Amino acid sequence: KSYHHGFEIGYNHMLSDNIMLHVPFKTGVVRSHVRDLDNCFHKTVYGLDGQVQYLFDTNGNKVFPYLAAGVGGVLEQEGETNVQIPIGGGMYFQIRDNAWINWQSEYRLSLSEGRNNLHHAIGFTYQFGKRDMTEMPTKEPEVEMDDLKDSDGDGLADEVDLCPQEAGLKENNGCPDKDGDGIPDYKDDCPNYAGLAAFKGCPDTDGDGLSDNDDECPNMVGTIENKGCPNKDKDNDGIPDDEDKCPNEPGTVENQGCPGADQDKDGIPDNVDKCPNLFGIATASGCPDSDADGIGDPFDSCPSKPGLSVYNGCPDTDGDGMDDSRDRCPTTPGPVDNNGCPEVAKEDRDVLELAMRAVQFDTGASTLKPESYDILDQIVGIMERNPAYNLSIDGHTDNVGDANNNQRLSEKRAKTCYEFLVSKGIPVRRLNYQGFGETRPIADNGLLSGRALNRRVEFNLVPPGN
Repeated sequence: KSYHHGFEIGYNHMLSDNIMLHVPFKTGVVRSHVRDLDNCFHKTVYGLDGQVQYLFDTNGNKVFPYLAAGVGGVLEQEGETNVQIPIGGGMYFQIRDNAWINWQSEYRLSLSEGRNNLHHAIGFTYQFGKRDMTEMPTKEPEVEMDDLKDSDGDGLADEVDLCPQEAGLKENNGCPDKDGDGIPDYKDDCPNYAGLAAFKGCPDTDGDGLSDNDDECPNMVGTIENKGCPNKDKDNDGIPDDEDKCPNEPGTVENQGCPGADQDKDGIPDNVDKCPNLFGIATASGCPDSDADGIGDPFDSCPSKPGLSVYNGCPDTDGDGMDDSRDRCPTTPGPVDNNGCPEVAKEDRDVLELAMRAVQFDTGASTLKPESYDILDQIVGIMERNPAYNLSIDGHTDNVGDANNNQRLSEKRAKTCYEFLVSKGIPVRRLNYQGFGETRPIADNGLLSGRALNRRVEFNLVPPGN
């Protein structure tokens, strides 16, 4: 009996897949809150709200409910201005692609005495934008390789295969690598001989800094100025330059062509001995050489592993042009700009980013919701496609509740994801998990939407040993 009519016009804007901003302007007639019948009268009021509506996923149904909350101001024609907090809910009934009938009821808690009230409304909502507020993210269809032409049968469709008539490797964009040096034949100046990226795929047998295809003396250390060949006997001491440790000054046979003393008694004169106080060998310029790679230990970045001079004595196990001391994936080829690790496909990176929001748990618990299984199965596939990487699983919470409880909950949720992946066959040695509780927020915990973002489990691919 106390209800009176009113009108409202508002603006809606989708903030995310389930959250919509609602800004209504209202006007109507109310009965004075003063209970003295002699003073009872009706007056006009005006209100402006800012509300957030949480839309429930209805799997494409035409009717879907929502919850609403916010804050607003009310101006009375005769009376005072007061602040009110609306809390309620409603439903949208879709009648066209961009049109809905809307019902909403709300209880409005006023910060002024005697002005708490109820609003009930029915109205019409029309959407002018392109995005449907019932739209949910969809998975892009996977393209089956059987549907694409693959002339050379190497697993890459012709349209993305740089060598469509020759079977090759996916990491070489479908082109062959006959010598297995990690450099595709079309970029390799020596396609039949394993070589180094620094020499465009050609070897440097004598290690003189000149590739064999340009070296006129590929088995003898020489100079670039002499096209890779040693000079004859520049100092005229009777010792050929390729055997003379001091080719620019006369010496003796006992000192391998050099004059002077030999403190460490290794047969190499001090004036040419790079380690005059350490017993060494001639092939390492008088220094000890533990790995026998021709580079003295004091100058060898990897003294216990044979390597190449171009890499300061370190090997390049996977042949990707980055030595093992700097290669974060030393047994798997990868580009230099990715620290020697293979590239992770953009589609896989997108799935890991989505998983942070898609993996869901029961409220206040570490039990996975059934809708989380699909995204975790996709992560299993990513781990199988990227054997060079391990996976770090990090749990996080918002700051609601006790910090110690939040820490334990974040660890339990990360462990639940870890146990799921192990149950799918991912080796334990490739996985680790940890919880950070509320210590690493990525959004404002003062906002409902911020707390939702902070409640997450992150999945990060990391190279071995990191």
